Amino acid sequence: MAAPGQAGSRGGMRRRGLLKAALPLGAAATALGTGPAIAAGSAPSGAPARQGRDRIDVHCHLIPDFYRRSLTAHGVTEIGGVPVPEWSSALAVGFMNRYGIQTQVVSVSEPGVTYLSSAEERVAMAQRLNTYMSRDLVHTTSSRLKGRFGGFAVLPLGSAPDEQDVSHAVVEARRAVRDLKLDGVGIFSSYGGTYLGDPVFAPLMKALDELGAMVFIHPVTPQGYPDLGLPPFLYEFTFDTTRALVDMLYKGVYKRYPRIRWLAAHAGGTLPYISYRTSLLTVTPAVAQQVGAAGLDDSSPHFRKLFYDTALSPAPQAMKSVRELAGTEHILFATDWPFTSALFPASGDPAPQLDETFSPAERLAVERSNALAQFPALALRIGAA
Repeated sequence: MAAPGQAGSRGGMRRRGLLKAALPLGAAATALGTGPAIAAGSAPSGAPARQGRDRIDVHCHLIPDFYRRSLTAHGVTEIGGVPVPEWSSALAVGFMNRYGIQTQVVSVSEPGVTYLSSAEERVAMAQRLNTYMSRDLVHTTSSRLKGRFGGFAVLPLGSAPDEQDVSHAVVEARRAVRDLKLDGVGIFSSYGGTYLGDPVFAPLMKALDELGAMVFIHPVTPQGYPDLGLPPFLYEFTFDTTRALVDMLYKGVYKRYPRIRWLAAHAGGTLPYISYRTSLLTVTPAVAQQVGAAGLDDSSPHFRKLFYDTALSPAPQAMKSVRELAGTEHILFATDWPFTSALFPASGDPAPQLDETFSPAERLAVERSNALAQFPALALRIGAA
């Protein structure tokens, strides 16, 4: 695998060519950073009334200037095979206004703070990011930004997490939720090839369970992936999310820490489609098959309790699979902005494909009320409780 910010020897030219071709669209979308609020689509007659700006976006990212400068100083110029995009609170608000989004719940994407070599540096950067997120976005006094942001804390975990790293992560998770009053905690699918079911994370899982936290799992570029000359976000991100979710099933994480609510990025990767297959070593499918009990869970009940977002996955091929697995109430709207700027070149409905899976009432739940139910503090902040 190429080092952060560098193209691999195979396919590097093709990857850069693909990205170069996509950049004009992304630049055009970013240039449209301001604009009036828009109606939330032309719903059919009898559909629930939609406010002009009522969507809650649970998967999008922030890249404040101090973090961008640090990434650049350490040679990180690409994330998931995509150049680090422009971000500011003003651009974020402009994007929300164009697409009928009331609030973004922001998080830090790959590489988080893993690019920093010392534990002290990682702690300092995680604290700075979380404090910024809380003070300047989530609990801001700015009338322009008030109510427009929620936040998932970033944890000071490195690319080879050890007991010290995890101890620091426990302290920061508690500070972020209890003191900074962020809406949850962000965690990556893996850290240097160590997945979330690894025993090293047990103290962190215990702390997250005690907090009753919503934990957002975001994928990373896995180690040693076969380079097809395409940006790894296209497919490797989905595979790494799947690895993390399956790993936690068989390591007993869901069972031991039942108060953690897990939000899986990008519709859970490939998990909904292969949930039955990946559950074959658990007892429920085997018992159901032996007794011929049709209607019993045909995949792990733990997978049914997870939450899944729509980022880069609004098409029916993904959404119908997620709905079949977990139900509409476990699906939350997301855009993955600003990394997806090229997909949003003009104002309008940000995910028209959702109409192919959900009724207008279900779509309102996916785009708003499901999130409000899972983020009660956010609901209070925006007066929607």
